[in-house]
Amino acid sequence: MKHYFIVNPVSGKGKASKAFISVIEEYIKKNNLEAEIYVTKEFRDGQRFVEEIAKKGERVRFYSCGGDGTLYEVVNGCYKYPGCEVACIPLGSGNDFIKLFGATTDLDEHVNGVPTKLDLIFTDGQVAINQCSMGIDAEVCAKQAEFKKLPFVSGKAAYDLSLVYCMAGKLKSEFKVTVDDEVFEGTYLFCYVGNSRWYGGGYKAAPLAEPADGLIDVVMIKLDRSRLKLLPLISKYKAGEHLDWDITTFRRAKHVKVESKKTAAVNVDGECAYVTEREFQMLEGAITFVVPKNSQYLRDR
Repeated sequence: MKHYFIVNPVSGKGKASKAFISVIEEYIKKNNLEAEIYVTKEFRDGQRFVEEIAKKGERVRFYSCGGDGTLYEVVNGCYKYPGCEVACIPLGSGNDFIKLFGATTDLDEHVNGVPTKLDLIFTDGQVAINQCSMGIDAEVCAKQAEFKKLPFVSGKAAYDLSLVYCMAGKLKSEFKVTVDDEVFEGTYLFCYVGNSRWYGGGYKAAPLAEPADGLIDVVMIKLDRSRLKLLPLISKYKAGEHLDWDITTFRRAKHVKVESKKTAAVNVDGECAYVTEREFQMLEGAITFVVPKNSQYLRDR
């Protein structure tokens, strides 16, 4: 098996990712690993490169060396090709997906990790390995990109700043949400469609999600109070303490459709757009993900 390290040189403000290239080079040389390092040049370049390799049909492993955006590109470049495996080395500012498995940068943990079948969420010609959402949190995601450009602002801080900014603006969305055969309608803050647990630099939106159970975790939070009364709930939401709120609806499903009366933001693993409806379909066991060899996730399973 050949190993490809896909390095995003701007992840985590750039310094960590660029410095890590020498770590990879040293590891490859020391362990006589058949490997190649590819440094991405622009947006979606990683996805393009990965797909060019993947479609050859050989058995290969891609290491996403960056943040959640880099992982999105790697996964979307190779998920259609069964000979591919994906590992995630967290060098970004958020690193939300890898939290469930242990956010280690120890290369040996990944190279000698355990290939595990995980689910994906398919939507509009792309897939999410972590999460999708619509509503204010998707608006926050779109705004977060602007705050991350500020000096000394990490991914976590950028999300917090964006959340406060958006809380002062448009809060509500009129959604019709079809969760398999159930239909929910009302005024919502957002609808989270999750394969895993964290997003936005550490917000535990789906605290019970398991990315290998063949089900999407759907979390809908209604808007029934003022901004001032919502603010104290943010810290509890971040900690994952919101599933028992009377404004929260939690379901698990194979298929979700969200329809909005007005144009609403949609977030697919950090990729944002504006739509009036979007469908989300579970793809069970659609990707082979390499779990770090000493991960608590493996022991728990």
